[in-house]
Amino acid sequence: MMIVARLNDRAQPMDRGELYEDPLFDALDEAGLGEVSGGGTLMAKNGEIEYCEIEIMANDASAATTKKIIATLEKLGAPKGSKLMIEGQKDTPFGKTEGLAVYLNGTDLPDKVYQECDSNHVYTEFNRLLGKEGKIHSHWQGPTETALYMYGKSFKTMKERLAKFIATYPLCAKARLVKIA
Repeated sequence: MMIVARLNDRAQPMDRGELYEDPLFDALDEAGLGEVSGGGTLMAKNGEIEYCEIEIMANDASAATTKKIIATLEKLGAPKGSKLMIEGQKDTPFGKTEGLAVYLNGTDLPDKVYQECDSNHVYTEFNRLLGKEGKIHSHWQGPTETALYMYGKSFKTMKERLAKFIATYPLCAKARLVKIA
């Protein structure tokens, strides 16, 4: 029985595997309920990820199986707006975390900022500042901006924890903050 978990997470394929697929495979295998058989990513026209999916070959689509899949994915950080899809059945919404995307401006800052600042420093500082309130799941580099996708308990709390750094680090000037889950 094919079950698809559509995750409202903008995770790159490698990140999706590490964050969700591998741990879900282990949980399903251990419970004897099936296995992860694949995954996919839907890209917007600009190349940015809209969401990702995990394909699950389950032994059945019983309440126990679907409950295990959802509980495992939520424990792993599945965002609000995710859904479990089983052919012939109504989609089941799930997800507990909220998402924050910070889009760093890659074209409109002084050249000196791009020469002296480092997006890897931003990445490290964001994870440090978020602490147990969230973490970066993935990133995207587009033609004019770079996005860092964070998921955690509360969009508001994550935004507050990053506010001072964003306001003072030159590479974060003109950054856009968007609620994504």
